[in-house]
Amino acid sequence: MATPETDPQGLDPKGFHDFEHAGWQRAAAEYHHYFGSLTSQAIAPLLDAVGHASPDGKSWLLDIAAGPGYVSSEAARRGWSVTGIDFSESMVALARRNLPSIDFQLGDAEALPLANAGFDAAVMNFGILHLARPESALREACRVLRPGGRFAFSVWATPDQTLGFKIVLDAVAEFGDPIVTLPAGPPFFRFSDPAESRRALELAGFADSRIERIPLVWRLNSAADFFEAFLKGSARTGGLLNAQPPDALAKIRASVKQRVAAFTRGPRLEISMPALIAAARKP
Repeated sequence: MATPETDPQGLDPKGFHDFEHAGWQRAAAEYHHYFGSLTSQAIAPLLDAVGHASPDGKSWLLDIAAGPGYVSSEAARRGWSVTGIDFSESMVALARRNLPSIDFQLGDAEALPLANAGFDAAVMNFGILHLARPESALREACRVLRPGGRFAFSVWATPDQTLGFKIVLDAVAEFGDPIVTLPAGPPFFRFSDPAESRRALELAGFADSRIERIPLVWRLNSAADFFEAFLKGSARTGGLLNAQPPDALAKIRASVKQRVAAFTRGPRLEISMPALIAAARKP
């Protein structure tokens, strides 16, 4: 029987929400260090997908799950008046420290503490992957937009294409402890399916959806940095790794380092990590 903490699909929304929150509280600085240069590559096409700010400087953009504020910074540079929002106090503090001129607020993407129809555009850069109820977040994004406003979000492509995820997940499947369990959340690669992204956007009230694939390349100094990025700089994958017993984690680490060596290009690693941009309009 479903309870307030579970749903009929066997998910654990409250447990997953709390797990993600704790993960981002822990990983804020390390995410900035390891993933910033990768996820920032999606910012230009993400903002392009919602159009341009008006020349009079009166266009308002909401950066949902803003993290350290990368998207907010570029949107402000492009002339948008920006509000950034994130549910992690550590992320909000980091964003405010890095970008004191931008309004960053603490708030949950699934229940935005914002009035109806207050924004001309909204974006979410890889945030939807970490939500317990992404459908609620999509409805909220639609609610806070003015009619005609555009929304766009980014997600990773499937793991056969995003080779960094494939390397780690394959190593966990081979050497991870099968007893390790995490709070059940939505499938990580759910929105890697363009048809599923379109369906979810339409159910949330959006129209005229379109999906674009963008090539991203993750450049790192070493195999050790690659493993540490997932271990310390991510919530969902990092949570899985940190839950492993020491002997299993050691085997996973060794396997990952061996697998990632194939992507050495000169003095650095270069790993293909394509993403998708899904965009739509509020009627």
